[in-house]
Amino acid sequence: MNYIFIIITAIFVNNIVLNQFLGICPFLGVSKKISTAAGMAGAVTFVMVIATIVTYLIQKSVLDVLGIGFMQTITFILVIAALVQLVEIILKKVSPSLYQALGVFLPLITTNCAILGVAIMTIQKEYNLMEGVVFAMASAIGFGLALVIFAGLREHLDLMTVPKGMKGVPIALVVAGILAMAFMGFSGLV
Repeated sequence: MNYIFIIITAIFVNNIVLNQFLGICPFLGVSKKISTAAGMAGAVTFVMVIATIVTYLIQKSVLDVLGIGFMQTITFILVIAALVQLVEIILKKVSPSLYQALGVFLPLITTNCAILGVAIMTIQKEYNLMEGVVFAMASAIGFGLALVIFAGLREHLDLMTVPKGMKGVPIALVVAGILAMAFMGFSGLV
């Protein structure tokens, strides 16, 4: 039951983008087409889960053991950057087609604060490793859901007549605010 609670909360109630406001840069920057939004969502899911596992293990086996928990943020940033580089190298060798599909998104993930935020929240919420992985996967699904919905809305907006002063980023921000308010409706769910 605890896993279901974590999943529903991470996807809908405390959505990493629309409630926590983490990962706003890719949310606004990569959400012009559904295909690029879906690609980014897939890449973020992959890296978020791996980064959560590795950072959890480093926190519990190195930082906590040595009593240097204050080094958490810088350590996690370095680990995430190294993981993204490692994933990029492995994908380039093992699956060039997948590397081509995700290649554009992998460097963007290095600076995605949602990855770091989920890794830190996993430790702060005192999840065990399995709960942390479920939380990371659900947070990534919530990120992807918000990104794909927003991309669909932006594609639809391109077909609409929008006043000149509201074209582009202004209308995108208004739509993002309305989408965030719509997700607030899930807050009474759990």
